[in-house]
Amino acid sequence: MSLRLFRLRPPPRPVERDTVSLALEGLGEISIQRVRDPRAKRLKLSVDERGARLTLPARASLVSGERFLHQHRHWLAAQLAKLRPADDLPALLRGQTAALPLRGQSLPLHWQEGRYANLAQDDAGLHFQLPARASDATMRRTLRNFYEAQARADVGRWLPKYLPGLPRAPARLRLKIMSSQWGSLSPDGSMALDLALVLGRASAFEYVLVHELCHLIQANHSPAFWREVEARFPAWQDERDYFHAEGRRLKSTLHRLLSAE
Repeated sequence: MSLRLFRLRPPPRPVERDTVSLALEGLGEISIQRVRDPRAKRLKLSVDERGARLTLPARASLVSGERFLHQHRHWLAAQLAKLRPADDLPALLRGQTAALPLRGQSLPLHWQEGRYANLAQDDAGLHFQLPARASDATMRRTLRNFYEAQARADVGRWLPKYLPGLPRAPARLRLKIMSSQWGSLSPDGSMALDLALVLGRASAFEYVLVHELCHLIQANHSPAFWREVEARFPAWQDERDYFHAEGRRLKSTLHRLLSAE
């Protein structure tokens, strides 16, 4: 009889988060989220509508992280400047917001008091009904529900046209706020689409749907994949150019409308 000793693996190190400040020309003192992630392989600096984020591997020193920030401060300033809310980006203010974006248009918004929270559309524009004591959180939730319903209606109109020729339909659809992507398809066939798509022009939204549907055929971005996209949506390059020009603005607009800030 022999006795074997088993070496227990130490538990994985948790992800650590804090903030660091950096002075940038034209932007002043900014706060950067600093994340020490044991899974990270290298130093990484990223920017989205939530702000800047510095990721450090487990063995990287804080000094190396600060040096990395200073080396890339001009790039960081340029990226953050692009994301600064423009004066014409709408905010959701009860009784004050006069228009909301939908499908590439700015629709007039009419406010009224009612027994329950509801947002509806007719030929005159959008009508926002709120109880007198409704909170700002209720107002934002009502707007998000409206956008989700509109996005699902669009997908419901387009999807039957593209299902023939696909190996299967998407298993389910989730609408979510995405930092950088516009859509994704998981191995089980579940599709996720960015809610900000419903703010932009309808043809761009439709292209993203087609793009993700084609991943049911080719789970990659190979030439074969792009041939599938081209066959179903010949003008896909125009929509990709649209996202390059307007994508960040769409995401920033949605963030501003639904944010508590």
